[in-house]
Amino acid sequence: MRKLIVFNPVSLDGYFVDGKGDMNWARAQDPEWNAFTQENASGGGELLFGRKTYDLMASFWPTPAAQQCFPEVAKGMNGSPKIVFSRTMDSAAWNNTKLVKGDIAAEVRKMKAAPGPGMAILGSGTIVAQLAPEGVIDEYQIVVSPIALGSGRTLFEGLREKLPLKLTKTRAFGNGNVLLCYEPEG
Repeated sequence: MRKLIVFNPVSLDGYFVDGKGDMNWARAQDPEWNAFTQENASGGGELLFGRKTYDLMASFWPTPAAQQCFPEVAKGMNGSPKIVFSRTMDSAAWNNTKLVKGDIAAEVRKMKAAPGPGMAILGSGTIVAQLAPEGVIDEYQIVVSPIALGSGRTLFEGLREKLPLKLTKTRAFGNGNVLLCYEPEG
């Protein structure tokens, strides 16, 4: 069975996007962090997005600026197969993207049962909050960034029940980011 992970930065005050819906604050660069993100981006797998995160990613990663500033990550993002879950989109133009309009949990269960590489949800707090209680997310990789935003959206916004998690790994980076890896309890 394919594994589904969530990989998201959050601010010290718990937001994954700021009050304007932006994630640019999460780009604290240093050689160690850059090597880690390049390794993650080249790991293969399928990327899953909600519409808002898809629009944000599709507006940046295919650009010359992304390819110049983050060549390895841009290559991974642009070359990876992608799924965007949206009830409002009619088509998805970013390279290697499939649009899925159906029941998100049912679609993810089908995807997990099919052969193929692992899958990762990036951003997409609404998708995370919908899938978390369904028990289809295998791991949460949360990067706490050394910044307070004051407002924004939380990653689990809309979650209706508590989600007990157990810590499996941590890693601190020189730029102040801290990776926390969790699995669902039970």
